[in-house]
Amino acid sequence: MPARRFDRGRLRRARRAEELSQGDVAAALGVGTSSVAGWEADTPTAPDPEKLPALAAAVKQPLDDLFPRPGLPDLTDLRCDAGLYRYETSEIIGTRSPGPVRSAERGERRLKDRYLAPLSRAYGVSVEELLAAQERSFGHDAPDTPGDGFAIPASLAEKFTYLLQHTYPNSRPPSDQEIAVGINTFAGSEVTDAGEVSALRTGEQDSAAAIVIEGLADYLGVSKLFFASDEEAVRQVVEGLTALAAFKQGSLSGLAARGLPDQGLPADLIAYITKVAEEFQHTNPQRHLRRQADGAAEE
Repeated sequence: MPARRFDRGRLRRARRAEELSQGDVAAALGVGTSSVAGWEADTPTAPDPEKLPALAAAVKQPLDDLFPRPGLPDLTDLRCDAGLYRYETSEIIGTRSPGPVRSAERGERRLKDRYLAPLSRAYGVSVEELLAAQERSFGHDAPDTPGDGFAIPASLAEKFTYLLQHTYPNSRPPSDQEIAVGINTFAGSEVTDAGEVSALRTGEQDSAAAIVIEGLADYLGVSKLFFASDEEAVRQVVEGLTALAAFKQGSLSGLAARGLPDQGLPADLIAYITKVAEEFQHTNPQRHLRRQADGAAEE
């Protein structure tokens, strides 16, 4: 992990340049004066990486200047740069524990689609930047945002294989039988078997019933859009990311009125965004977004 470099001498110089006492900095961070003294002294102690943003702000220095980081951030870096401890992410994504975030940070299992929007907002980054950081957590080189550095799988078999390789890099991927059981559980009936799963995975079969594809996407923790045709996936993802960007900027109502260039947003999407914008001020943001997303998925 390309963690930020903590330099106690640089911190001490920055604090003194602003004519701040160690007590002033400690009060800003909600820690004891002895903690700040220890950080500046020639001792092994150092602040938690989650405290570095607040520490930089306390001495009025840009985070990247005071505590530079070599290389691009992974998921842990993004969380720390947002000043969040891992346990705090459970409330952000609406789970009982921070397990999903912990697993993704350790490169064990990717974040589910429904976690991306709330985490990107909490971290102050785009969904694309969050996904790129996730690739780094899994040990893959990734540019700041998706581009030429990503090999995009095209066929159903390529997408299937891609998910197995990238979702279970350090452990045994599930067998065809296990995946079939997972799909049937999702469907509530026996809609596939290990033979069909094997055929889809190897490319012997290039299509399947919609319920099979939806169950496969659910089992592997991705949106069913991942398996959709490229044109349809791109269209919906662009619309979705545009709406998420508006959420981040607090301008949903403007987006609904403005639409996208040329043809604008579809009428049903504009109506949906307008409804969310009207209710957004009166609800818990994370809970509301989860409820809306679940409703949209059911439709």
